[in-house]
Amino acid sequence: MGLLDKLFGEFVDIIEWTDDSSNTMVYRFERYGNEIKYGAKLIVRESQYAVFVNEGQVADVLGPGTWELETKNLPLLTTLKSWQHGYSSPFKSEVYFCNARRFTDLKWGTKQPLMLRDAEFGGLRLRAFGTYGVRITDPLTFIREIVGTEGVFTTEEISDQLRNLITSRFATIIGSANIPILDVAANQDQLGEFLTKRIAPEFGEYGLELTKLLVENISLPPAVSEALDKRTSMGMTGNLDAYLKYQAGEGLAQGGGAGDVVGMGVGLAVGRTMAEGVGQATIAGGGAGLPPPLKNAPRFHVALAGTADGPHTLETLSSMVDAGKLTRETLVWTPELTDWTAAAQVPGVAALFGERAATPPPLPSPTTSG
Repeated sequence: MGLLDKLFGEFVDIIEWTDDSSNTMVYRFERYGNEIKYGAKLIVRESQYAVFVNEGQVADVLGPGTWELETKNLPLLTTLKSWQHGYSSPFKSEVYFCNARRFTDLKWGTKQPLMLRDAEFGGLRLRAFGTYGVRITDPLTFIREIVGTEGVFTTEEISDQLRNLITSRFATIIGSANIPILDVAANQDQLGEFLTKRIAPEFGEYGLELTKLLVENISLPPAVSEALDKRTSMGMTGNLDAYLKYQAGEGLAQGGGAGDVVGMGVGLAVGRTMAEGVGQATIAGGGAGLPPPLKNAPRFHVALAGTADGPHTLETLSSMVDAGKLTRETLVWTPELTDWTAAAQVPGVAALFGERAATPPPLPSPTTSG
């Protein structure tokens, strides 16, 4: 270095930092051994703080503006240096610029699935991820607790710690919130706001403000998601008989082969059988959806075991015939009759003994060979 370079480079007259990156949180002004001239200009831009550190001890903090470095603007540094009034010699001090703008779109997410007890599905494993934003609000605390003596400090150097903090608190909060897993999607905004309020104080211990935390997705393992999709599909099918008929029609319209037609026929038969089974169960249970019996329908009393049983409808009598409780000789009475009459002679009831499948005789007993 020449004599002129030494003379011109001995003192620093202007101290400033223009950030050309998107992730630098703290930058230490490089002096390369040069001293800061007393009365030099310090330019602190909007969303910046300038922190003076003297011999490892944090001194003054200056906000946005253009400052002339003198005793009235650096009271703590003046005290540390034991400067007298009018002291104008150059001094050595480290200057850290803290970027106070909001750092957004920082990622967080669970590295491993979280175990959760759900009221509807029981034990579940889920994963979650989202974004968050921070900014420096207390530069002294941030430098003391996080930065230390690093010359350049970026978001990547603290993102792991912040992400671990978020996921840890998320596991605790989601586990105690008792929100059904199917309702989580509808509550993601409220969950993000609640997490922000709960975690913000812990960020404050680092000199940071948690400006916003978003929960973008909460997902289940593939096997659980597949089972849930099947369950949803079953619920959306609705009337199974109508659905199978629709599927059969679609297959025929698309020119399905003989095998497809057979499969459709089987599907229709299954659907019809299930529909009839549901209808019979409803009739047996007297369920809603069936019309009430006609008011003028005939009613019959039946003589069973020496007592009058009834009144019964023709449908009930038909079932009794099938069960063998009502025969042609069984006495039946209805208000239209003057006396008890054999069932085979009562109009309407006699038709119940029409052509019915014959009951086969019992099998002959096997003979023992001599």
